Amino acid sequence: MTSPGYDQARVERRRREHERQAVVFGVLIAFLAVCGIFALAVYSGAISSPFNRPFTTVGVAEQETYPAACLPEVKGQPDGALPTAYSDVQVRLLNASTESGLASAHESVLADRGFSIVAKGNVPIKLQESEIRFGRKGIVQAYTLAAQFPEIRLVLDDRVDRKVDLLIGEEFEAPLDVEEVEVASDKPLLNVEGCVPAAEIEPEKRIEPSATDDEVQPAK
Repeated sequence: MTSPGYDQARVERRRREHERQAVVFGVLIAFLAVCGIFALAVYSGAISSPFNRPFTTVGVAEQETYPAACLPEVKGQPDGALPTAYSDVQVRLLNASTESGLASAHESVLADRGFSIVAKGNVPIKLQESEIRFGRKGIVQAYTLAAQFPEIRLVLDDRVDRKVDLLIGEEFEAPLDVEEVEVASDKPLLNVEGCVPAAEIEPEKRIEPSATDDEVQPAK
């Protein structure tokens, strides 16, 4: 015959087991709920995934973020700086990637549009994204060239002339189709969002072509 004390102890033991099970299942359900909310937020784009990192090419430097220079005020153009005539934009095409032939490929497009390609070559750095580098005197020229691309980085450097360099990076974007380029001789250029007056920017050092790679050649 089972004693009342033994039955009571068994009941208490089962009650404690049920309580532990309830706590364990409660914690698991809460954890799964949090995971589900996080996954939904990542899927909807509300937050970015910590694992969503772009692939990088070995030997390609991670680029710094530079402030983009605002367009200057131009005498006789009160509504804003007008684009420079393509023929007056002197461009050096410099390959900053591990792939060969990119300078010539860009030359065939930009020269056909009338840009003055003054040199082609390589630079001793490798970039992920393409950049347009220019001095304070070449801001309008740089913006005119930048309008040929869906998106491109603008970097002010310490050169003193109006020439601009197009550094072609590993993940370059091809120029827009000519009918998609929003440039007109009577339509003022638009500042890049978040631009900074050029006088407030410390210019980067101009990158010169590498003599150890292909020597810079005058464009044909």
